[in-house]
Amino acid sequence: MKLSEIKTLLSNADAVNFQLQNGTLVPAHFHVTEVGVVTKHFIDCGGTVRHEKVVNFQLWEANDFEHRLKAAKLLGIISLSEKMLGIEDLDIEVEYQSTTIGKYDLSFNGENFVLIAKTTDCLAQDKCGIPKEKLKVRLSDLKDQNFCTPGGGCC
Repeated sequence: MKLSEIKTLLSNADAVNFQLQNGTLVPAHFHVTEVGVVTKHFIDCGGTVRHEKVVNFQLWEANDFEHRLKAAKLLGIISLSEKMLGIEDLDIEVEYQSTTIGKYDLSFNGENFVLIAKTTDCLAQDKCGIPKEKLKVRLSDLKDQNFCTPGGGCC
């Protein structure tokens, strides 16, 4: 989700709710403690130099159980961040504490913002020797297929 998308969704909302992909809700007393830009400049295992840039939201839970973040307040935090940091319309990455700091992509299911688990991947699979997955087919599953037969003249 891009920053412009969350701003549009928040402008039509009162409450702000986050949930994990498994349906578990982030406790309603969460805070958004940071909005910023994270830039990553790196080289992949194939030798390609890469740049990534995302808007980062950090969610945090305190012991103030009556706290509720309203959509207008989050819009204000985003607006101030855009003004002070020159934030562009980038994809959003959310940090949220689980057993360690988890990084998540963000989507919206019509009711809640959903934290989508991110995974690692090799960006240079063609250069670092990772074989392409081959389709595994049992020959017995092919018996009903119409293939050429010896002497059938199709080859």
